[in-house]
Amino acid sequence: MSSPAPAPAPHGNDFPAPEIVAVVGATGTGKSELSLALAERFAAEGRPAEIVNADAMQLYRGMDIGTAKLTVDERRGIPHHLLDVLEVTADGSVADYQRDARAAIDDILSRGAVPILVGGSGLYVSSVVFDFQFPVRNEAVRTALEAELETVGLAALWRRLADADAEAAASIGPHNARRIVRALEVITLTGRPVTGQLPEETVWWRRAAIVALRHPRELLVERLDRRVEAMWAAGLVDEVASLVPQGLEQATTARRAIGYAQALAELHGEVSRPEAIAEAQALTRRYARRQVSWFRRYREAEWFDSADESLVERVWRGIRMSTTDALDG
Repeated sequence: MSSPAPAPAPHGNDFPAPEIVAVVGATGTGKSELSLALAERFAAEGRPAEIVNADAMQLYRGMDIGTAKLTVDERRGIPHHLLDVLEVTADGSVADYQRDARAAIDDILSRGAVPILVGGSGLYVSSVVFDFQFPVRNEAVRTALEAELETVGLAALWRRLADADAEAAASIGPHNARRIVRALEVITLTGRPVTGQLPEETVWWRRAAIVALRHPRELLVERLDRRVEAMWAAGLVDEVASLVPQGLEQATTARRAIGYAQALAELHGEVSRPEAIAEAQALTRRYARRQVSWFRRYREAEWFDSADESLVERVWRGIRMSTTDALDG
């Protein structure tokens, strides 16, 4: 694996430019807004910044409302990378994402700008930020597991994964067949839990600032519930209907996205609107808990309260300190 591109020389400011800033945390904690504010702060310091998406579902074209994807106007003129790069029928892989995200980051650095990686898809973030080596693959083992999936069902395979690696099972959830099969493949081939094979400390970039956002649980739950309701009000079901002719129902990944699966069920009359919204809310809350558990393993992360009125200033000071300390070390 190649090393990161060298960071640009400082622009004459009083602290070195970070090689990467990662903004992570649970859904609904304000990562996108903070990333925009930081990009504008860097620009005010004479260092342009560009944003790299690390939300797995925002990679898909047309999946906008249900992923809270920023519109072009909302991006405030700041370049964004890895948005709308996949058709809904594509199966995005972490390996492909790592390659594309690191290429985008290297390109940003080569132009003297600061890359800001933003998103809550833990495995995708980890693949970029850490020295992440992908576990081995074996076609025969995977084929056997896929055949077993057809005969015994997804629930049985998920229970097997939970017995072997409870943390991985909780992170993946019981509905993602592709990732459950992949995790069992890795366990079969290595004899070790998947979780133990994920990097936790070795950061790929020398001057990296990892900013993690948290929100008081009771406030976040209310915020997430309102957010789901707002997506339906904004036309999520119509968005899903427009994606059906593009192959959404045949997709193995995109159609399972929270909100989209429930909107599809409503579209087909399988559930009522209140039932679809309630299920999406419950799944969103559960997903947020898994995200928090994932990012808590990042020992290099500095955590901030997203409701803090001085959030941007506090994060900015933290970035200055972390990158300066890394250079001194």
